[in-house]
Amino acid sequence: MAMEFSSDHVQTIVQLLALLVIISSVLKLASQTSKKKRDAKERLRPVPEPPGALPLIGHLHLLRGQDQEPVARILGGLADRFGSLFSLRLGHQHRLLVVSSAEMVKECLATNDKIFATRANLAVGKYLGYNNAIFALAPYGQYWRDVRKISIQELLSNHAVEMRKPLRSSEVESLIKDVHSLATNKKVVNISDRLEEMAFNIILKVLVGKRFSSGEYAENNSEANLIRSGIKEALYLSGVFVLSDAIPYLEWMDFQGHVSSMKKTAKKIDSVLDVWLAEHIRQKRERESTEGDHQSDLMDAMLSSLPEDAVMSGHTRDTIIRATTMILILTGAGSTAVALTWALSLLLNNPTVLKAAQEEIDVQVGKDKWVQESDIKNLNYLQAIVKETLRVNPAGPVTGIREAMEDCTLGGYHVSKGTRMIINIWKLQRDPRVWPNATEFRPERFMKTSHHDHADTSSSDPNVVGQQFEYAPFSYGRRSCPGANFGLQVVYLALARLLQGFEMTTMGGMKVDMREGLGIALPKADPLQLVLKPRLPMELY
Repeated sequence: MAMEFSSDHVQTIVQLLALLVIISSVLKLASQTSKKKRDAKERLRPVPEPPGALPLIGHLHLLRGQDQEPVARILGGLADRFGSLFSLRLGHQHRLLVVSSAEMVKECLATNDKIFATRANLAVGKYLGYNNAIFALAPYGQYWRDVRKISIQELLSNHAVEMRKPLRSSEVESLIKDVHSLATNKKVVNISDRLEEMAFNIILKVLVGKRFSSGEYAENNSEANLIRSGIKEALYLSGVFVLSDAIPYLEWMDFQGHVSSMKKTAKKIDSVLDVWLAEHIRQKRERESTEGDHQSDLMDAMLSSLPEDAVMSGHTRDTIIRATTMILILTGAGSTAVALTWALSLLLNNPTVLKAAQEEIDVQVGKDKWVQESDIKNLNYLQAIVKETLRVNPAGPVTGIREAMEDCTLGGYHVSKGTRMIINIWKLQRDPRVWPNATEFRPERFMKTSHHDHADTSSSDPNVVGQQFEYAPFSYGRRSCPGANFGLQVVYLALARLLQGFEMTTMGGMKVDMREGLGIALPKADPLQLVLKPRLPMELY
């Protein structure tokens, strides 16, 4: 019996056949695309690694260094041998990419910035960082964005920095008076200690409304001693290599004692922060019951921003506030004092540069009044000195360890998701291809009038910013240091007033020992001791 097809039936069959052809074509194209991706991935080579990886520990033995050598120097030595992009096997689970050229830094922090925006989960974040509640070590995501935003708005934005100009000026003035008093009563002044105290006072006043004068740093001031010594220990421990970060199942053994030290230091710091937070909570309630809420420091601002029952990424409000306060003290006070100490050390070893800086201040400001922040824009050579200091001795010699959130390519090499990455800023900024006589201290590099050396395009701006990936003292991209502007204002003003106010030498005119110590901020190994003589009218002191 013959079947009859209506025109509707025919049309339906034609549509079904067309749909099958389309589906078949799409599947074939998808298969070809997938094959191309697989083939391309197979063609990409893995990032090269040094020979000599050992069973279980990989390349860990290459990170030992000699005579307590800073990790930036160890990795710099490996870069000399194996190139500006190489891979280390840490244990048998992790690979660490070490980057130290402008080309590779640009690929990491511009092209692939989002891919490398998260942090590796390390012991320092777990034990010192309130289980990664400090935003500098928090995983990339909403929590990191929210806490970083609060910190920038209340402390680190241009507006917030400008609002605190009188505080910075007052503390620098106290520094000068303190140094002048010591200089007239003693032969030698430990300037490193005085700079550290100034930096602590500035950041503590901004964060928690506290200030400790030199007299109060005595033994009977337990809060000052605990927080200051705790932050010093944390700066050191943040820069050490912890074996369990590479071989997790060895953590319980804690061969190096670093995990135990981190726990003790965290407890010490937290004991003080807990007292300060309790004070702020009590004062907030008292203000609300009388005159209404008033925010005077960052801790006040965070208490107003976060509800009492707030929980973000598993962290309670109080933990978030203590963690944020801790990391801002750590990065704010430590790096500022270190940068100033290195600047003075480099100037003392380069007396012609020191003299030229003083002459610039004398011409632009004079000797009958103190330099102010508003004068800094006219002190181009002073700015260049700070920029060159941060090139030679960056306060953050290596970046925090990042982790690839997905597969990507770097320099034509394949990088798998989960690969860790660190940028050696110390080595990057000493690249002889970019910086002629790279180990020499030559501020002229950053003067616009220089035609012989590399010149930074932002040399007329008192901020060390720009898009030159061969110079990154504060890193770039999502994980760059948000406090650069705040810290630089302190460095510029304090350095300018010290140079304006004192003739300075070392005991016996000896060269300053420039050996670096250990720690995340690459401190000077030994304190800087100075012989100082006032160079302005006595009534100014």
